[in-house]
Order: sequence, then C-alpha cells, then structure tokens
Amino acid sequence: MKITRAVVPSLFTVLNMFCGLMSIIHASRGEYDTAAWLIILAALFDSLDGIMARITKSSSWFGVQFDSLSDVVSFGAAPAFLVYQVHLHTFGGLGIILSSMLMIFGALRLARFNVQLVGHNKEFFKGLPIPPQGVTIAAYVLAYYQGTAGLSGAPRDLLAPFVIVLSFLMVSSVKYDTIPSLNRRSIRKHPVRFALFVAAATAVVVTKGEAIFPVMVVFILSGLMRYTITTLRKLVHHGESPEQESEATSFDA
Repeated sequence: MKITRAVVPSLFTVLNMFCGLMSIIHASRGEYDTAAWLIILAALFDSLDGIMARITKSSSWFGVQFDSLSDVVSFGAAPAFLVYQVHLHTFGGLGIILSSMLMIFGALRLARFNVQLVGHNKEFFKGLPIPPQGVTIAAYVLAYYQGTAGLSGAPRDLLAPFVIVLSFLMVSSVKYDTIPSLNRRSIRKHPVRFALFVAAATAVVVTKGEAIFPVMVVFILSGLMRYTITTLRKLVHHGESPEQESEATSFDA
C-alpha cells in the first residue's frame, strides 16, 4: 500500500476512535472520571486531525467520512453509554431511549453535515457539532459526579433534560462558530473569535480542566442567543412596510 500524506491526519482520527472505545470500556467498569477524560482526549485528537490535514494539504472525502465514523463512536456512543451508566439506567427502558438520543441525533447531524459539505473550510456549523456535545457531557460528569454518592440534587434531575436539549441542538438550525485557524489571515478576519478562543483555552489550562463545563455552556448559549436575536430581527423586519424594511436594511448595511 502506498503511504501518502493523508496517513498523518488519519492516525489522529484512529486515536480519536480508540479513545472512544476506551471510554466505553472504562465506563462499563464504573470508572466514570477516566471515561469522561477519554472523551475530552478524543476531542483533542479530533481537532488535531483537521489541523494536520490542513498542514499536509491532504483533506479528502475519505478523511471526512472516516472522521465522521470516529465521531459517532467517541462523541455519540461513548457519551450515550456514560450518561446511561452514571444515572439514566435508573429510568429503565426510558433511560436507554434517552441516552441513545446522543448517539442517534449525533449520527443524523453528521450525515446532514456530510451531504451539505461544500469544500473543507467552514465559517460556521449548522447545528451543534457532535464533538462539543460529547465534551459537554463529559465535563458535566466530571463537574457533578461524586464517587459513591453519584449524581445528586439538581445535577441528577437536570441530566435527562440536558441530554434532550443537546440532542435536538445537534439537528437544529442554530449556527455555531468554527475553531479559528492559527494563521494571520484567520486572526485578522475573526479577531474577536480568536481572542475568545485563547481566553477559553487559557481558563481551561489555568483551572486544570475545571473550566471546561462553564466554557462549553457559554459556547452553547452563544449560539442560542445569536439564533434568538437573528430570529427576532427577521420577525421585526417582516412586520414592517417595504419602505421601512428597505430603510432598515440600508441602515444595517
């Protein structure tokens, strides 16, 4: 078999998938902290395979499909099994259905993304990407699961609604920004996005991972807030007369 540059990003994709499998294995043993960290590690490898694909200029449709299959394992099946083991198993059959939503809706989101993808460089994602969803679930467990006490109080009661919201966000029309590329052109084009990314990464490092869940919640809410504001603006403009709408459009421009 001929070795090409495409092997480099594919190796990171393999590591992504392997972390997903290891997360499931550790969750089955009751080692939920380790399982959660493996999902976060999978997200790191998922980011690196995209970076390496751009560096080696080896982006391909094969890479897109392989990455999606890996994501279903690491950010679909692994988080689904984790939330089931942590608490949702107490719901019986309903718990299986609820936890499976993360995997099923994640797979639907990836399928929609693949058929709508034009080129490999994206300004935004339509719907919550599956890796942030998986990281958010993992961070939730790390933040609120307390050993033998498990989940208690509000975190326990809110887990099921949280899973449902994340699942539907993945197949929604809510737009989410992509991670900015580390080059001058991208930084100049999106300085605010880059600054926020650096601030979030710094907070995660300084707090040794404790800031992951708050950062992910802010990221998720930012997309919802922008979607709400955009929808309200459209409704307001739709209710105006053509002359008023034209003036408003000219003013916005």
